[in-house]
Amino acid sequence: QVQLTESGGGLVQAGGSLRLSCAASGRTFSVYAMGWFRQTPGKERDFVAAIRWSGGSQYYADAVKGRFTISRDNAKNTVYLQMTSLKPEDTAVYYCAVHRFQSYSGSVVRENDYDYWGQGTQVTVSS
Repeated sequence: QVQLTESGGGLVQAGGSLRLSCAASGRTFSVYAMGWFRQTPGKERDFVAAIRWSGGSQYYADAVKGRFTISRDNAKNTVYLQMTSLKPEDTAVYYCAVHRFQSYSGSVVRENDYDYWGQGTQVTVSS
């Protein structure tokens, strides 16, 4: 049974920082790309960041580029999202996900590239 558990969300003032963590179990995650998405009420889930299985390549949405950093620790089966210079528009529920194909070199930015999702963690940025 694949399980993803996010943590680290909370309330922060604009300009502040948070680090989200996603602990994974039930699969050999070291061979899968991992991604972060976010969703606000009434809107679709949007891509935020992704990292290849090797950790050698990272991808970011334009809205977070230069402010967010995705990383992974395969020994701990954990992926992180370091968020800095947070803005009120970053307020959302953040989800981590594991790619459906191992060692994949194709797309990692689409929601349907991923087949398992965490339960989400709320991030609220006050102005």
